[in-house]
Amino acid sequence: MTILVAGAGIAGLTFALTCHQIGVPVKLFEQVADIRPLGVGINLQPHAIRELFELGLAEQLEPVGIRTREVAYYSKHGRLIWSEARGHDAGYNWPQFSVHRGRLQLMLLAMLRERLGQDAVETGWKATGFSQDDQGVTLELESRDGIKRSERGSLLIAADGIHSAIRAQMNPTEGPPVWGGAVLWRATSRAKPFLTGASMAMAGHEWQKFVTYPISVPDPKTGLVDINWVAELKKTPDALWNREDWNRPGRLEDFLPAFEKWDFDWLDVPALIKAADAIYEYPMVDRNPLDKWGEGRVTLMGDAAHPMYPIGSNGASQAILDARVLGKCLVEQGLSKQALITYEDERRPATSRIVTANRGNGPDQIMQVVEEKCQGMFEHITDIMSTDELHEHAARYKALAGFDRDTLNSRPPLIGGDKGNAQSTGNRNGDPADV
Repeated sequence: MTILVAGAGIAGLTFALTCHQIGVPVKLFEQVADIRPLGVGINLQPHAIRELFELGLAEQLEPVGIRTREVAYYSKHGRLIWSEARGHDAGYNWPQFSVHRGRLQLMLLAMLRERLGQDAVETGWKATGFSQDDQGVTLELESRDGIKRSERGSLLIAADGIHSAIRAQMNPTEGPPVWGGAVLWRATSRAKPFLTGASMAMAGHEWQKFVTYPISVPDPKTGLVDINWVAELKKTPDALWNREDWNRPGRLEDFLPAFEKWDFDWLDVPALIKAADAIYEYPMVDRNPLDKWGEGRVTLMGDAAHPMYPIGSNGASQAILDARVLGKCLVEQGLSKQALITYEDERRPATSRIVTANRGNGPDQIMQVVEEKCQGMFEHITDIMSTDELHEHAARYKALAGFDRDTLNSRPPLIGGDKGNAQSTGNRNGDPADV
């Protein structure tokens, strides 16, 4: 029987491509009628890029972003705290990519339709709930016109985002996402590249931060690139703010005054902000880690499973890893409930640790430490922190998030070169109802 997937975002599309790779029938349902290149920039860490390369997407990735060469942390005065090479420049066997989220999604969608056919994704159908029995699972769907239908499959994977209806059915008392007090203004601007030309830079501290990186190659005529940026201001969690709006146009007067003096020798922050065509405002939210993701033939993936603060460049990367680990479990254990359990046992604790770490500011906490020690003003950072302390801080988060270089480079592929075949493995537990 076919695996059903609710949601055609990065997680759902990557999983569907993985199903094609391992020879498992899959069908996706997406609530929007027309999938467009929405969103702004994201970073994909080397462990996620490895999985996309092993799906045969190396050539397709190049046009949707650039290879990140460096990550750098600065104080609110623009003084360098710590920088390090990334991707190939850091000795990884795979690059790190800065990409436009919408262009990445459309690339994955195009490749899925090329490999599985145009009907691999049915758009305009929102997942509203599910039921299951010994023979399979039924996904309930509804169109924007109110038409209802159901689809039958062997397993259901909920990749339907932070507002997942499947997660809500399994956790009816959970409530809305959790807001910790931070508000983000996000946009892209056309400007000259800065630092290495492929650097991801962060400046500020826990209560005020600016994150920026290019997501395109320079225009051969103008030298300009698309630069993604995020301006963040943190308020107390009980502050009066329009928290129920998840994606609305941002107003310069709400945040630009706080950054007006951030004109550094390596970047003019106010000028970059003013160059944006459109700015969007988001409350920075996540959800508390769950005690379980699955229920019988149903499990969660991506933001439906572990929405996290956009710190440490891990949201999309962890979604891709979800998809690939589940693919590995299907190869090893067939289209079974046990495969979903094994997947959850590996992924849920790992992502829960990242959610918790990101609430503590993740790798960006180094900027807050410097702010508390010297208000971000110093002549040499080693007068404030030792090189060993800085290195240990960076290494700790890489290990937590699963992209420690030596571990990643030496790990065998999640899905073997022969790609396996989850259908042929059948049921390894001897229960004919568990296939």
